[in-house]
Amino acid sequence: MPDIACVNGRFGPLAEAVVSIEDRGFQFGDGVYEVIRTYRGKPFALDEHLSRFERSAQALHLSLGHTKDQWLVLVREGLRLSRFPETKIYLQVTRGQAPRDHPFPASIPPTTVLTFRELHPLDSAIRKAGVQAITLDDIRWGRCDIKSVNLLANVLARQRAKEAGVFEAILVRDGQVTEGSVSNVMVVRNGVLETAPEGHRILSGVTRAIVLELARKEGLPVVETFVGREDLLTASEVFLTGTTVEVLPVVHIDGQAIGAGVPGPLSQLLSRRWEALVG
Repeated sequence: MPDIACVNGRFGPLAEAVVSIEDRGFQFGDGVYEVIRTYRGKPFALDEHLSRFERSAQALHLSLGHTKDQWLVLVREGLRLSRFPETKIYLQVTRGQAPRDHPFPASIPPTTVLTFRELHPLDSAIRKAGVQAITLDDIRWGRCDIKSVNLLANVLARQRAKEAGVFEAILVRDGQVTEGSVSNVMVVRNGVLETAPEGHRILSGVTRAIVLELARKEGLPVVETFVGREDLLTASEVFLTGTTVEVLPVVHIDGQAIGAGVPGPLSQLLSRRWEALVG
């Protein structure tokens, strides 16, 4: 099936979708986005993703252009048209098209975009073996909790990871681990699951919240706190969470083995619980 796009409520082939060069998303990165995946053809945690989408837009004084119910209708219609076995759904809203000027323009409609591409899940062999990562300085702006289309710092970090031949870049600010370039980071030390707290310094992932709840249901101690880089390197386990990575063990960071250098028992347990949850 072809990749599908929906621009301002109109569906068509992704290759034919266009927006104006004066769109403020193109000119200023003045917009927000969400990424949603399906399991067995059904969008997962759709309500939670749309709620975060709305919070991000509100933080930028940005109209979403459609009501929540209208976004739901568009998502379902895109899935019906694309008919992929599994789909990666991308939602984006920008402030709209206007002559280039920094202040908000008055009375223009936002630009709304959805895309539907086939989702190719991470290879099970990668998940079983675990992945490698590097640490980098977190140079992103001060409102990482807003899922803004301003992703240049993330792009640079992800590129550094690619050049280093590893899966992810784990970001560190003032000596404290914040998150990955495309994921949240979980650390297991002394049997306690630790992860950076919600706030302006991280994007609080939908998968993050669900995994923490799964951990609590297992009776695992959970502490939302920043850990240092050295705590990260000496942890017994480290794993990533995210919409597309799900629960992914990290076995080496900066060339150093984490724990025994293989996926640990808690990350494996939570991965199994995740698999059971999504079916």
